[in-house]
Amino acid sequence: MARSIRTATIRQRVTISAPPDEVYCALTNARQHAAFTESEATGSGRVGARFTAWDGYIHGKHLVLEKPRRIVQEWSTTEWPSGAAPSRLEIRLEPKGTGTLLVMVHAGVPAAQAASLRQGWKDYYWSPLRAWFASKGRGRTKT
Repeated sequence: MARSIRTATIRQRVTISAPPDEVYCALTNARQHAAFTESEATGSGRVGARFTAWDGYIHGKHLVLEKPRRIVQEWSTTEWPSGAAPSRLEIRLEPKGTGTLLVMVHAGVPAAQAASLRQGWKDYYWSPLRAWFASKGRGRTKT
């Protein structure tokens, strides 16, 4: 019998200085993802496609892709407890001036990892993504 694992939900709102279509591409295109995180990423931006990020630490599958508004993924890390189901990551991208309001809901995260992942999103995704768009590489590659 599978053991019950307590889960948590992480909610974050971030403003990125790039239009939604460029933010969407950075999050779903493996080459761009690798560029802004400076780590290996694999996969393609198709519904049902599997992906990895952060040198294989993160792995999952694209469930819903509505360019440039919404990304829904099945998402896990190599540190997930044995028997834990994948989490559900949903990112909504809304135009905000010349940039994007990114609204993330990461549900089903093992509760023991929630604090670390909450900070990890800020340190390893939102800060590097902002810096990448501020650099000359902004918007060079499209999906």
